[in-house]
Amino acid sequence: MKILFTPADLAADNGIKILDATYYALEPGRDPRADFEAGHVPGALFLDLEHLADPASALPSMAPPAQQFEARLRALGIDMDDRVLLYDQAPHKTAARAWWLFRLFGFDQVALLDGGLGRWKAEGQPLETGAAEEPGGGHATAWRNPALVRGLEEMEALVAIGAAQIVDARSPARFSGAEGDPRPGVARGHMPGAYNLPYGRLFGEEGNWRSPDAILNAFREAGVDPDAPIVTTCGSGITASVLLFGLALAGKSDWALYDGSWSEWGAQPQTPKESVA
Repeated sequence: MKILFTPADLAADNGIKILDATYYALEPGRDPRADFEAGHVPGALFLDLEHLADPASALPSMAPPAQQFEARLRALGIDMDDRVLLYDQAPHKTAARAWWLFRLFGFDQVALLDGGLGRWKAEGQPLETGAAEEPGGGHATAWRNPALVRGLEEMEALVAIGAAQIVDARSPARFSGAEGDPRPGVARGHMPGAYNLPYGRLFGEEGNWRSPDAILNAFREAGVDPDAPIVTTCGSGITASVLLFGLALAGKSDWALYDGSWSEWGAQPQTPKESVA
């Protein structure tokens, strides 16, 4: 299954289940469910990505336990052999985070809508409005793939020995420390040895994904070898997922995500940090 659909591709495919994965990570005044009800792709259900997070963690957006993810998919009527398409209308491209969660929990038949809801509407495709009833009755079974995620101790070891390339998806100002972190108690700067590739560089002017070759060139221009192992990070694991989807779109598979990201690393007094500020 290809992992990127155009609106025309989706309009012609009647056998795929569609989920809206919009989440306004740093925009607490916006309501993704209300926006879904105001207009969504026909037949789509609302994933509620904001609440697909570990309730036992004080960190934002940490991946949920497998049982929680499984229960949510079953409520949405998802079976193991279903093909799933994800889209969003969020500035942080949150459908990529949902894609990573699906992959983390053992689901391979999952794709994104190129350009999200914005492109869907721009190309004159129809919308539905109102709430969508969740059918239930799904038989999804989730299992966590540890190869696709890294924790704090693993990252401390990687930094100490330089065993993998760490690529940070935040803005240059946040990465350098010129701009502070929006979360209280989180230091400025970045992880020692990390490379900076702001996630927006993987998209064209209209918000569509760049070509696989252009994506690989963006990694290379940031000093990263896309053929070597890569761990991505960001503020809270959202836009780091964008970099992973870009790598997958370009045919790369030796990657993982640091889920705690800078929200965890920057708040730990013992972790080394680099900053120009």
